[in-house]
Order: sequence, then structure tokens, then C-alpha cells
Amino acid sequence: MGGKQDGDEAYGKPAKYDPSFRGPIKNRSCTDIVCCILFLLFILGYIVVGIVAWVYGDPRQVLYPRNSTGAYCGVGANKDKPYLLYFNIFSCVLATNIITVAENGLQCPTPQPVIQSLQQELCPSFLLPSAPALGRCLPLLNSTPPELPGISSNTSISQGISGLLDSLNARDISVKIFEDFAQSWYWILVALGVALVLSLLFILLLRLVAGPLVLVLILGVLGVLAYGIYHCWMEYRVLRDKGASITQQGITTNLSAYRNVQETWLVALIVLAVLEGILLLMLIFLRQRIRIAIALLKEASKAVGHMMSTMFYPLVTFVLLLICIVYWAMTALYLATSGQPQYVLWAPNASLPSCEKVQMNTSCNPMAQPVNSSCPGLMCIFQSYSSTGLVQRSLFNLQIYGVLGLFWTLNWVLALGQCVLAGAFASFYWALDKRRDIPTFPLISAFIRTLRYHTGSLAFGALILTLVQIARVILEYIDNKLRGAQNPVARCIMCCFKCCLWCLEKFIKFLNRNAYIMIAIYGKNFCVSAKNAFMLLMRNIIRVVVLDKVTDLLLFFGKLLVVGGVGVLSFFFFTGRIQGLGTNFESPSLNYYWLPIMVSILGAYVIANGFFSVFGMCVDTLFLCFLEDLERNDGSLDRPYYMPTALLKILGKKNEVFPGDKKRKK
Repeated sequence: MGGKQDGDEAYGKPAKYDPSFRGPIKNRSCTDIVCCILFLLFILGYIVVGIVAWVYGDPRQVLYPRNSTGAYCGVGANKDKPYLLYFNIFSCVLATNIITVAENGLQCPTPQPVIQSLQQELCPSFLLPSAPALGRCLPLLNSTPPELPGISSNTSISQGISGLLDSLNARDISVKIFEDFAQSWYWILVALGVALVLSLLFILLLRLVAGPLVLVLILGVLGVLAYGIYHCWMEYRVLRDKGASITQQGITTNLSAYRNVQETWLVALIVLAVLEGILLLMLIFLRQRIRIAIALLKEASKAVGHMMSTMFYPLVTFVLLLICIVYWAMTALYLATSGQPQYVLWAPNASLPSCEKVQMNTSCNPMAQPVNSSCPGLMCIFQSYSSTGLVQRSLFNLQIYGVLGLFWTLNWVLALGQCVLAGAFASFYWALDKRRDIPTFPLISAFIRTLRYHTGSLAFGALILTLVQIARVILEYIDNKLRGAQNPVARCIMCCFKCCLWCLEKFIKFLNRNAYIMIAIYGKNFCVSAKNAFMLLMRNIIRVVVLDKVTDLLLFFGKLLVVGGVGVLSFFFFTGRIQGLGTNFESPSLNYYWLPIMVSILGAYVIANGFFSVFGMCVDTLFLCFLEDLERNDGSLDRPYYMPTALLKILGKKNEVFPGDKKRKK
């Protein structure tokens, strides 16, 4: 590599030969113990928060509807009355600014118990055909809204009422969706099975077709750019002959107008031509590094085939992530429902003279009727949950603690998966004899080793990433709150801050990923591993870029192949275009044929992304091992290369220990 001495001075010296190194260090000690203790204490506090939320929270306030007296429907004395009836469902439209769904679920300022009379608005003034949905009686689709006094059909309120009835069509749609799932769930599972098989076959067959496939993809990119250049030239020539120039049209904010000027297509032609030239030069001068990248992809395919259990490790990660999300959601729900409900006086027409003597928003008892009956529509409605008590006063802080716990635990689980997979794949690379030197259960060994020694290091890296992500969330919140009051300069500054934090998050993810690989191999702490990984990559920056882009291109094609293939098959099957396969393979009768198609496509993407994430981790691990191998060893009897024979041939190197020797079997 050119300028190696300069690179050594700027990014550290190459790794030295260690005669005792034989792959992932087995005799290691715990790392980042202080961070491990802090993480465990934080988890203990997170559990305490969950217990407090469980004791003081009452999720019934969200799960079950409540009437005007505060009694739950379908619980206790009302066990046989599970549905809530709104006497005037349209008050939900007229009073949306009073109560929000986030505070108390679906509640409206409308009286519900029949106690006195219709004149006091304690009985429904009209009835609509309805059906239960989420414990509430909601009008059916074909219900006709009543004529309300003083409201014409062309007012915004009337339109809002009509819109409410239209939105209630969601229940009928949900029933049809449920029916479609009941009819097609088996075939959706079949489609997901096809996606799983395609993903696995694509990865395993890369050892045979990686070279030709990468070549075809690169030529395809060149062909697309060449066609873009041709198309831009044709458009430019036509507009040039017509004399369509930007000097005639002038500057305008209508972006579509620039399609009709010759300068637009000339600029596009130049840009595409430059990209085509750069790509061609890269293929000429970086062909050796592209061959190395292809060889590493083939070796990664062999490693995955040798340790098939690694392909299903994303299921473990998925379960752990699901546990973290469910725990946070339940804790947040219980915290949000802690405290007793508070009721206040409210009237839809509080500005009327007859209501001036009434002190609105004062506390009241929903079990008793308001004493002032001269104010029309005066009622006692739910306002919020009480904020008295230690838990209620600390509710915001507890919710913030929960959000921090969510981000930290999620990032820790992802870090655990990366470190475990790196340990398993590193044991594959650093084995001279693949049949003898690889542990019997490499994935389980790496999992136990990571949990036992490096919980603190993973927590350290996850905490750094969590702080950056929370900073991004806060910045997005501030941006949304101040969006209407910002001037162009403030918007530009905010956009720059958001862009910087986005770039910082991407860099930290990249650094953490490689640090976890070094932790899995050498068992050092997070800071040392991150430094060594960064220095190693910077000493081989061109190889890093080439391998990264070649891998990204290949995995993108793989995802496109799996998702596109499943999508096309699902479309032809669920639309009935596949015939002649027998009665057992007939497409089901569906209300919305696109529903199982979209579910199959989404599921195929999730499966492909999970499989290819494992493969990507394998490539990154083998790449770092390859770079370390180059710096540590020289091919002699005492210091043989661990890389496969294909890489040795590409680099023009060889081992004095031949491939057929008992110490060297690939």
C-alpha cells in the first residue's frame, strides 16, 4: 500500500506478530467494569420504575370506556354492560379542543346515564344504528346524521359530522381486513417461507457466483449511466434546436418548468458523464481491490455455510428487542394512568349570558348534576388525572427515565448481536484447520463469552449512541414546536444541526460496529478496541471504501431479488393469474387482494434484511481479520497467513505451509 510509512505515523503502527494468538482470546478478563455496574444499576432502577408504575397505574382507564359518572363499562357492577353509548356522538366533533385522545382514550363531553329528562340533555335526542367497536357504540356506515338546530348542511361543523360518519367506516374495513387475513394467512406464511429460502440460497451461492454477479452489477450501473447520458443528450439536442433556453424562460419557482430548457439537460449530461468517467477509472485502478472484495464475499459465504446457526440469530435479537419495547410500552402506559381522574364543569356555549355566573373549569362531582340548570349543556366532564402524590409529581421524570431505558437497552441488544456474531465468524477465520480448530458450538461460545466479559463494553458503546439519538429526538421536537415561528436563517441553522447529528450518529454506529469486532477477537475494553479498529481501517482506507461499496451493491441486489421475487409471485397468485395448479393451490377470495401482497412484501424485506445483516457482519469481521492477518504474518512456517488461498493468489503471496499440509486446510 502506497505511503505506508506515512500512514504508520498518522494512524499508528501495524499490528505485531504474537505467537500466542490463535483467534478469539479465550483467557480474557471483564472490560469496562464501571460502565457494567452503572448499566446494571440503571436496569435495576428501570425495574423499580416498572414496579412503581404497576402499583400506581390503572390501565383500565385506557383499555375500558368510562361513562359520565366515571364507572368502567364491562367491569365490576357493569360487567354485563360492556359498551358505552354516546348520547350525542357529534359532540366529539364540536369539542375536540377540550379533551385529547392521548389523555384519556376515546372520551367525549357527552352525558351517558339516563337519570332525569331529555330537556336536561340527560337522554339521547336521537339514535343511530350502531355496532360495538373498542367497547363503544359507534354509528354504522349507512347511518344518516340528524338535522341539528342552527347547523346548515354546508357549514364546516356539518362537514365535520359527515366526516366523522365516514371515518366510522373503518370498522367495516377492519372486519374485511380480518376476513382477508383469515383467508390468506396460510399463503402469506408460504410467501415468507419462499423469502427465507431465497435469502439463504442467495448467500450460500455467493461462493460460486460472487465474481460474475458483482461484474454484472457493475456493468449494469455503467449501462444505466450510459443510457442516462444518451437520454440527456437527445433531450438537449431537441431543445437546442427549438431554441428553448433559460434566458427566454427566466428564473421561476416552478421546478417542472426547468424540464423544458436545454441547460437542465446539459448539466445532467455533464454530471452523468463525470460519474461514468469516475466509475471507469475506479474499475481500472482499483480492480485488484475489487478482486479482494469478491474473494472476501466468497469466504463470508463459506463461513455462513459452515455455521448455519448464525443465520437464525436475528430471531434472538428480535425477541430481545420485542421484550424491551413491550416493557417500555407497558411501563409508560401504567405511568400515564397513575392518579385519580379529575372532573370540571364545562358547557358548549359558555359565552351565553345564562352561563356567565357559572365558574367553568372548576372541580365537580360527576355523580351529581350541576346546580345551575339555566346554562344549556352544562355538564361535569373529565379533565385529567390528578398530579398530587410523589409518583404523579415525578411522572415526567419517570417517563424520561423510561425513554432513556428504551434507547439504551435497544442499542445494547443490537450491540450484543454484533459482538456475538463477530466472535463466531472470527473463530472461523483464525482456524488453520476448519474441521479441527473451530469450536463445536462457536455461536453459543461467543454468546456466553460476550455476556460474561463484555457487558460493560457493550453498554458503554450503546450509551454513547443513545445520547446522540436522544439529542436528535430533542432537536426534532424543538424544530416541530418552533417551525411556524422560525425565520429562514433559524431554519437553516436548525437544518445544519440536524444534519451534523445525523452524520455523528452514522459515524458512531460505524465505529461501534468495528469496535465490537475487535472486542470479540481480542477482549480489550471499548476505547482501546475502537481506537485499534479505527487506526486499522484508516491504514487501509481504500480497501475499506471498495469493500463497503461492493458489499452494499451486492446486498442491495440480493434484497431486491428476494423482495421483488416474492412480490411478483404474491401478485400473480393473489390476483388469480396463476391457474392450473389444482384446487389446493387456488387463490382465496379476498376483499382487498393488495393486503396479503403488501404483508408478504414487508415480511420478505424483514427476513431478507435479517439474513443479509448477518452476512454483512460476517464480511466486516472477516475483513478486519484479513487486515490483521496481513500485518501480523508473513507466510513463513512460524507466521503463516490465515487467509484463504484465493486471497493469497490475488495478493501474490504464499505460505510455506502448503494447503495440503495437516496444519493448513482450507
